[in-house]
Amino acid sequence: MTSLWTGKRVRLRGIEPNDWTAFMRFTADEEGLGDLPQPPRSAEGYRAWAQEQAVAKADGDCFQLAIEAVDTGATVGAVGSHLADSRAGWFEYGVTIGADHRRKGYAGEAILLLLRFMFAERRYHRCQARIFAHNEASLSLHRRLGFTEEGRLRDHVFLDGRHRDLVIVGMLADEFARLHSICEP
Repeated sequence: MTSLWTGKRVRLRGIEPNDWTAFMRFTADEEGLGDLPQPPRSAEGYRAWAQEQAVAKADGDCFQLAIEAVDTGATVGAVGSHLADSRAGWFEYGVTIGADHRRKGYAGEAILLLLRFMFAERRYHRCQARIFAHNEASLSLHRRLGFTEEGRLRDHVFLDGRHRDLVIVGMLADEFARLHSICEP
C-alpha cells in the first residue's frame, strides 16, 4: 500500500524549518493573485514561524501541511484544515500553490489527498472552502473536483480599493465517494 499522503504528483508532509523561503514566496504570490494583503514580515519572522510549525503539536483536526512535488522534491504549496467541528462533522480547508508551480495538477491532487483523509479516516461528513469570486481558476478547479457552490457573500471582503464577493463551496462525503476513490490515491 502506498502512503495516503502521497499521490502521483505530490506528497503532503509536515512543515520543515527550511521551508520558510517557500512560504515567504507563497505570501507574495497570493497577494499578486488578489489575496488579502498582510503587513510585511521579515525573513527572520518566516524562519521563526517555520521553526514553530516544525515542532508544533497537532491542534485536533486543524493542521497545515507542505505540498512537495514528488518528481523534484520542491515545496510547491501548502494545504490544511483550519476550522473543524467534529461533533457536527464539518471542516474547512485552504490551499495555495506557488506562482511558478500552478496549472500542473498539484492543487487538485493535494485537495483530494486531504479530503480522502478527512472523510475516510477522520469520518467528517462535510467540507467547505471560501474562495474570492474573482479567483476564477480556483472556482473552476473546485467545480472540476465536484464541489458545489453553496452560497455567495456579496461584497464580503474589501480588497484593492473595493468590495468583492466571497463564494462558499462545499462537498459531502458521499459525493466525494461517488466521484473519487475513497480508499487509495
